[in-house]
Amino acid sequence: MTLFLALIIVAIGLGIAGVAVEGLFYLLIIGILVFLADLVLGGILIGRWHGARTAR
Repeated sequence: MTLFLALIIVAIGLGIAGVAVEGLFYLLIIGILVFLADLVLGGILIGRWHGARTAR
């Protein structure tokens, strides 16, 4: 969970830097890619967590 939140913060920071600083549009793209990768990672982790339960 800590990794998930850290990646969200990094993605937001890169996105803001990419928009605020002229000529660094690639940082916005990298921030978006990190955010999407984080969503995929979160989905995988949640899927594993729900799949680990066994019915009694």
